[in-house]
Amino acid sequence: MKGGNRLTELLKIRYPIIQGGMAWVATGELAAAVSEAGGLGVIGAGSAPADVIRKEIQKLKERTDKPFAVNIMLLSPFVDEIVDLVIEERVPIVTTGAGNPGKYIERFKENGVKVIPVVPTVALAKRMERIGVDAVIAEGTEAGGHIGEIATMALIPQIVDTVKIPVIAAGGIADGRGFIAAFALGAEGVQMGTRFVASTECTAHEAYKNAIIKAGDRDAVVTGRSTGHPVRNLRNSLTRTLDELEKKGAAREEIEKLAAGGLRKAVVDGDINEGSVMAGQIAALIKEIKPVREIIEDMVNEAAGILKKLQEEAGI
Repeated sequence: MKGGNRLTELLKIRYPIIQGGMAWVATGELAAAVSEAGGLGVIGAGSAPADVIRKEIQKLKERTDKPFAVNIMLLSPFVDEIVDLVIEERVPIVTTGAGNPGKYIERFKENGVKVIPVVPTVALAKRMERIGVDAVIAEGTEAGGHIGEIATMALIPQIVDTVKIPVIAAGGIADGRGFIAAFALGAEGVQMGTRFVASTECTAHEAYKNAIIKAGDRDAVVTGRSTGHPVRNLRNSLTRTLDELEKKGAAREEIEKLAAGGLRKAVVDGDINEGSVMAGQIAALIKEIKPVREIIEDMVNEAAGILKKLQEEAGI
């Protein structure tokens, strides 16, 4: 693929491919590998304190001098510390989730930090554009982890038609076919999470990676709808227990208490039965663990081949 678009120019990256800022998974090692391969690597701050994320940033800077981002979960108890850290460490880009970054926009802008929030609805995309963000990541319900309700295929064109800033498509994208589809819908880039979990450089437990490789088409299920915070995980003992609790009408506190710490169990300890194996519906399409550079280059080459074939068949 040649040339670029508004997103690659904005972020100063080669390919319009962003790595999801997954808590516990999006470490300095993974983010550095994605940035080195031409995409935008993202360190996931999750609910970690600033000193932990500082170490991840340092690990990344030892491995690459390419642009990168930090994903800030706005519900984190350490969010103010993370914002200070991002500015202190001269992080060029932040992606945000679980809230409105409005109160921090002025500080980010004063320090030259690009801001790209994740949005699951048209209304939120419009609000984010009004407060001055640089782009939005429109994430469909196919994605892993915390999700919205609208599917990627329907969400992307609606947001593209509503805002003037670049739109990045997320949810259900793992190869060149998804890449081309996102651009056909009007997106100017894609974000991938699950595909990058199943990479050589990802530090997640091998059991977690293998669970993705072995996943079938119906294994990525949603729990927690009754709490107002639905999460997509791979089906296991934990999801079955959570489902039973919800069917019984258990209190939100009981459900959230059971799920607490589940992601760490899966990612760090490799407990894929009682842990929260967050993954998107695209997991069933992922069949092997590969180096990040190979994932990106295969995706780009496949997309170029599809585009050429479409042009030939359409007589363009």
